[in-house]
Amino acid sequence: MTNPTGPTVSDIGEFPVIERAVKGRRQPGTTLVGPGHDAAVVAATDGRIAVSTDMLVEGRHFRLDWSTPRQVGRKAVGQNGADVAAVGARPTAFVVGLGCPPGTPVAVLDEISAGIGEAAEEIGAGVVGGDLVQAGQVIVSVTVLGELEGRAPLLRSGARPGDIVALAGTTGRSAAGLALLLAGNRDFPELIESHLVPVPPYSAGPAAAVAGAHACTDISDGLVADLGHICAASGVSVDLDSGALAPGPRLRDAAAALTADPWEWVLTGGEDHALAACFPADIPLPEGWRPIGRVAQGSGGDPDHGGGVSLDGEQRTGPGGWESFSPGTARRRSRSR
Repeated sequence: MTNPTGPTVSDIGEFPVIERAVKGRRQPGTTLVGPGHDAAVVAATDGRIAVSTDMLVEGRHFRLDWSTPRQVGRKAVGQNGADVAAVGARPTAFVVGLGCPPGTPVAVLDEISAGIGEAAEEIGAGVVGGDLVQAGQVIVSVTVLGELEGRAPLLRSGARPGDIVALAGTTGRSAAGLALLLAGNRDFPELIESHLVPVPPYSAGPAAAVAGAHACTDISDGLVADLGHICAASGVSVDLDSGALAPGPRLRDAAAALTADPWEWVLTGGEDHALAACFPADIPLPEGWRPIGRVAQGSGGDPDHGGGVSLDGEQRTGPGGWESFSPGTARRRSRSR
């Protein structure tokens, strides 16, 4: 798909492209009215809907010489689905906006749409609508709807001193994959795949809510940064256990190959879309969750710089992860995220 051929978007027109995107896609039972109408209708059994939206812009968040269009579509679903999972909801529907230059081969959009549709169906959700517009580069904008199923939403503001901080999923692999791509090193394909197509632990969010978690967040910008937001919202501090977060062998090998620090990937690398939550200390953690630290008294601090988060009692300083408009992080990741 690096140099696809065939008709372009301008050759066949907007509506045939949209028809190709939705044709044959399966819909879950929560979709009452699907594509083909002015608006979709999605059931919400308890009257509440969790909603989140994200954009992927070519050259900023993905590169088509690194990712296949299908991988871009799957990544768009992953980063959005993780957001509603983090509030304890189950993703049920996705609405997709695509922008592209008129000379974009239709095959590129077909593959992006296929990736989105397949990833949505794998988690029991449907693609219920969207739009296609002309733009200067390929843009994928996805909105996800989630079903709380009677549960109270998990927020960042509920953490309490004494809580256990736990993680579902891993951190550092996506950042390692990005560093390898930037260096032109293809010796660690599984780490590169983690960056190109993250797979969030979708079911872990609802499981945390059922178990009685006090707070939860998606690790999209970095473990320290995102836990910093919990600290700020809850007025607490978090101390992480290095023994529970130690980089694995493949991360250490990749770091040695690039002369990098694997701890920076684990603590500040974004886009793994793991979930971190704060649980009461007197309840068992749900399956798939592992303890990584403790919540203590604190004032929260500056979440953008990991305020309130320490490692083995030592306060973190400097950026805690990705910041969209920070000059330092923009330079560091401008070729991908």
